[in-house]
Amino acid sequence: MSELKKHYEIEVIPQLIKKFNYKNKMQVPKLEKIILNMGLGEAIHNIKLLDSASEELQMISGQKPVITRARKSIAAFKLREGMAIGCMVTLRRDRMYDFYNKLVKIALPRVRDFRGVSGKALDGHGNYSLGIKEHIIFPEIDYDKIDKIKGFNVTIVTTAPTNKECKELLKLLGMPFRN
Repeated sequence: MSELKKHYEIEVIPQLIKKFNYKNKMQVPKLEKIILNMGLGEAIHNIKLLDSASEELQMISGQKPVITRARKSIAAFKLREGMAIGCMVTLRRDRMYDFYNKLVKIALPRVRDFRGVSGKALDGHGNYSLGIKEHIIFPEIDYDKIDKIKGFNVTIVTTAPTNKECKELLKLLGMPFRN
């Protein structure tokens, strides 16, 4: 069992029960999955970019990414239906907790001029989305071996029914919110 999961069960659950007056432990919101998505529009012209992005996302997450394909053709972007345009990974269980811990404790503090993440990126259904502009903030990425700095999206899916409960859960798990 990961360190963060133990922290969640021992400290976070009792605090959330006390704050939101839950009747039992099963009502307490928890992390369900974390989705990492790297969309690469330039992959239309340079397919090798997709291979390196997939490799780097695998190093960051510890799991092999799935190649995402275009759903529709868009002539203005020279995009055809079915073309490979990105990659994504869905993390669950221990890998999810390990990635969350690495994101909060190692990667986010390495961002230049970091003052915390926005507390407004909640969707109303207990999910939090975060955009990372430079994937080089993760320790697994060797700066000398990358061809291009890429960004990706991190979506944290929880079982919380409201934004308030989701934000409180993430805050207790160590997410550095600005306000």
